[in-house]
This record gives sequence, structure tokens and C-alpha cells, in this order.
Amino acid sequence: MIRLERATKYVKTKGVTKPIIENASLVIKRGKSVGLLGRNGAGKSTLLQLIAGSLRLDRGRIVRQGKISWPLGFQGSFQPSMSGEQNVRFVARIYGVDTEELVDYVTDFAELGPFFHAPVGTYSSGMKARLAFGVSMGVNFDYYLVDEITAVGDANFKKKCHDVFQHRLQDSDVVMVSHSTSTIREYCDCGVVLESGKLTFFDDVEDAIRIHERNMKGN
Repeated sequence: MIRLERATKYVKTKGVTKPIIENASLVIKRGKSVGLLGRNGAGKSTLLQLIAGSLRLDRGRIVRQGKISWPLGFQGSFQPSMSGEQNVRFVARIYGVDTEELVDYVTDFAELGPFFHAPVGTYSSGMKARLAFGVSMGVNFDYYLVDEITAVGDANFKKKCHDVFQHRLQDSDVVMVSHSTSTIREYCDCGVVLESGKLTFFDDVEDAIRIHERNMKGN
């Protein structure tokens, strides 16, 4: 369960302070996979980082029950001066999983070859995405936070990513940001619309998509 209680977060953009969420209350129960919808700049990625705990609220609180991933599309948490392997070992210690098992899993999954032992700062964006996705899939979470699924590599690698993610979601839920409504439909059964600092929950993802599309037309 993830529960937001009168949660408020402000950000400053071009010298102007605006709310990402303001006095927002929301409950995401286990067994629900949620699509997070909103216009560009609404703060969807920021909200995922708040849920993950990598950003702090200005007011209110977020109660988390269960193991929650970092945002899968967010690669900025890697230490660039450390190698891919060293970053994986660090993650294993933080999340209390078997270090060697996670290293072996990511070595096989990410297919980085000798670059796995090179500093992450030398990686291309695609290589960072492979590393991030591999680490995320190597740790079992109750909730996977997904900030745009990054499809990288050839067709076989993309299929591998899709298959392992589907397997994980048999026992886990997802909170997903995506500009693709077809992707939201594929993975999510309910939705949340973020508009002007307010969160509105819809038990049917189709209702969330309909309201989001109406908001977009009302620009």
C-alpha cells in the first residue's frame, strides 16, 4: 500500500514557484497497477521520485508498506565514477539482496560485456538504460515505479525486457508514467490524473485516459 496524506511539493521553474501536488491524498492498494497521466510539465516524474523517497515533500507525508523500486526510467542515481558492477554491488547492499546473485543476474541480463567493469560515466544512454533495467529486474519489489519504459537494443533484447517485466508483474504492481496510452492500457487497470497540483483517482484506466485526453484538448 502507498498512501499520500495531504502531500504538498513545490518546485521553482524560471523563478516561479508552482505546486506539483498540493494537499493531495491518495491510496494505492496492493493488487492495483496504476497509470499516472498528465500533461507535459505537470510533475509526473517528480511525483514518482516522491513516492520512491528520492525527493522529500514540503508538507504532508507518504506512507509506504512494501518494497518500492526507484523509477525505472530514472538513471541519475548511478555513481558515474564507479563501474557498472560497483553500482550493482552498492544497490545490493542497500536493498539487502545477495550481492553475487544480483551481479550475476545483471551481467547476464544487461549484456554490457567489458563495459560492465568500466565507469558508468563512460556509458551511452542506451547502456545506462540496460544497466538500470537489469538492476531493477534483479530485485523483487512489491511496486515497480516506471518512468517511460525505455526500449533499447535489438528486437531480441527488447523482447527479453518485455518478458521479464511481465513475469515480475505476476506478483508485483506497477505505478507507470507513459505518454503512450496503449502502454498504459497494456500494464495498468486503474489510473491517476495529475492536473494543476491535484490528483484524481479512477478505478477504470479508460476513465482516466478519457479525462486526460479531455484536459489535453482544453489547452
